[in-house]
Order: sequence, then C-alpha cells, then structure tokens
Amino acid sequence: MSDRCYVSTRKGLFTVDRGASKWSISRVMFVGDNVTLTMHDPRNGNLLAALNHGHFGIKVHRSTDGAETWQEIAVPQYPPLPEGYTPKPHPFTGKPLDWALKLIWGLTPGGSDQPGVVWCGTMPGGLFKSENNGESWELNRPLWDDPKREDWGPNGAEFPGIHSICVDPRDSRHVSVAISTGGVWITRDGGKSWGPGGSGMRADYFPEEQMGDNNVQDVHCLAQCAANPEVFWVQHHNGIFRSTDGAASWTEIKDVKPSVFGFPVAIHPRKPDTAWFVPSTKDEKRCPTDGRVVVNRTEDGGKTFETLRRGLPQEYAYDLVYRHGLDVDETGNRLVFGSTTGSLWISEDGGDSWQTISSNLPPIYAVRFANS
Repeated sequence: MSDRCYVSTRKGLFTVDRGASKWSISRVMFVGDNVTLTMHDPRNGNLLAALNHGHFGIKVHRSTDGAETWQEIAVPQYPPLPEGYTPKPHPFTGKPLDWALKLIWGLTPGGSDQPGVVWCGTMPGGLFKSENNGESWELNRPLWDDPKREDWGPNGAEFPGIHSICVDPRDSRHVSVAISTGGVWITRDGGKSWGPGGSGMRADYFPEEQMGDNNVQDVHCLAQCAANPEVFWVQHHNGIFRSTDGAASWTEIKDVKPSVFGFPVAIHPRKPDTAWFVPSTKDEKRCPTDGRVVVNRTEDGGKTFETLRRGLPQEYAYDLVYRHGLDVDETGNRLVFGSTTGSLWISEDGGDSWQTISSNLPPIYAVRFANS
C-alpha cells in the first residue's frame, strides 16, 4: 500500500504523505515552475519530473533518493527534417507539424525485465524510449514514420500528442499507446512495428463515414488492468469504451449519469470490471455538471455505475480533472485526484468517501502514487 503520492502543478511539485491519522502535504519542490508530469519507477524508486518553462523550453529532472535531490537530465529531441521532405499540412489546421518538442505528455517505466527502460510520449506525437533511466532518448521511428501518423489531429492544443503508455506485464515488448487525436496504437515487438487498435470507438465530430476510423479517435486516457491485461478502459471525447480482447475491439458504455464525458480513468489493478471516472460537462463547458464534483465507479464492467460524492463539494464547484489527474494505488483501495482549481482529494475506501487535502494548490496537472 502506497503512503505517498506526487502532485504535479502549475507552480511546483508537491509530495503528499500518509501520517498516523491523515494525509497531508509534506514538501514542495521546483517552486514556481510548471511541473507537467511526474513518474515514479517502482523498479528502482527513481522519479522523473517533466517541466515546461515556456519560452525557455522543456526540461527533465531525475531523483534517485526519494525526491531529496534532483539532477537535470536529457530531454527527448526530434531529429532534423530529412533533406527534401516537407511535412504534410493537417486538414484541421492547414499547417505542417514542427519536428520539435512541445510537451512531455506521458512517462511510463518499461517492464520488470527491462531495467533502465522508460517510455516517453510527447506533443507533437512522438514516442521516445530511454534504455538508461533517462540519460538519453531515442525517437521510435517505426511509429513516427508510419504514413498514418500525419493524419493524427490536434486536441485542445495545436498538436497531436501521446499521453497514455501501457506496458503489458506479461510481455514487455507489448506496448499500447493512446493519442489525442489518433486512437490507440499497439506494438508486440518492442516498437519495431506498430498497428492501430481494433474498431468500436466512435468519433461523432467527424462525418458519419469517418466516425469509426481508428486513426481519428480522440482518446483522452487509456488504462490497462495489471491482473488481466486483456482488459482496457478508455475515457474518450465521446464517452467511455472498454475492451476485453487486448484492444482488438471496443464496446461503448452508454447512459452514464451525470455524463460520459471526462478526461481521466483509473482501473482496479486486480479487478478488471472495476474502474473510476470523473465526469464533467462536454466541450465548451468543461466543468462538473450542476457544480457538483463526483466520481463515477463501476464494479461490473460498465453495466451499472455508482456516483460517489461523500466528502466532495456539491455546490458551486467547477473543478476540471485532467487526464493524468486521477490515480489508484496497487491495492485498489486508495485513490487520489486533483483539479484545475487546485483542489486535491484522497480516498482510502475505493472512492466511497473522500478527504480534502488542499483547496489552495496551483492548477493540478497530474497525480501519481509511489507504488512499490
């Protein structure tokens, strides 16, 4: 059971620890800096923190002593454009994509049999791999060079991005990634070759004849069950989807109140039918329905949902939760989520009740338990 989580915010990285009777903030690092994502590596205890300094660029820092000290390490770099090559303008924007790092949007350790391997997803849609704990990075060219990649669309930003990276615990060469906007892509040979996931998702922002195209799906978050890796859950721009065949096909989960729209999803590590979502009002609104912060939980594979609200604000609350803003620990009992208004909540009973840790943090981008 994890007694610590890391909270990445617009103005620093916070550690939250479990004391004798409650959770509380114990430390802040990178004060005033935009920390977009933090990864804890359960294989060696390392931490990687991605910072976005805007005009001064993207930085990555690593700690090997539990966040006591940090060292700046390498940043993924895109190769130069090949001579004579002109990137294809995207039909949404009419602009070609820069081959330059805009944001680190995903960090995931490799398998237990791959010491030192870390995967990194970025905007504008590049997947990088390190084999030395982040000392250096290499762009995965088979995915980047796939001609379908140039059809990936922008999301809320101007660029497509890889945000979810799932490494199959049975086979570290089997990796699934999610792109906003570009669907789910899968490799079974460690990244030497890639193919899109199966059908079943629906993109209703496209003409009817294109709605089912795997390559246009706006996947907000992809989660894989550790105990049953054939099961994936997706929070999509158009709703909730589930696969029980390793992403070969998807089933849409409908009629979930108050909304099927949202950004994050967390899946129980041992119970593939149990998942949590933080719903909100769709598209231009992007805030909790009726000003009430709730968490939706299913324990039967999406047949029914419970709306959990005990300990959460139920009036005049407009907290949006980003795709990395929800996490569950290795027991499946402890959950944490944080919002764009700087509120942070933790549950120790699977979401039945929630404790407010803070309502005064900077906007929260990501939360992650320090799982063992």
